[in-house]
Amino acid sequence: MTSLNASLPSRFGREYLPVSLLLRLGKRELRIGRDFRSRYYAVSPLIECSAGVEPGHLEILLFRRWLVVFTKAG
Repeated sequence: MTSLNASLPSRFGREYLPVSLLLRLGKRELRIGRDFRSRYYAVSPLIECSAGVEPGHLEILLFRRWLVVFTKAG
């Protein structure tokens, strides 16, 4: 079952994505939001992939603006 909810608290221990969209697909969650962090390295203009702030998280930065986070549902 897929659910859409923009008001759930962040699973990252802090407000990681202040305004985001959460999709829950079975045992996985997909969170999409604007990236507000300053990056101190050269970022690819199209897509950038990295490990998340917690184990099991995958972050994908799209077009230097949108952050997509894949994680296990808790």
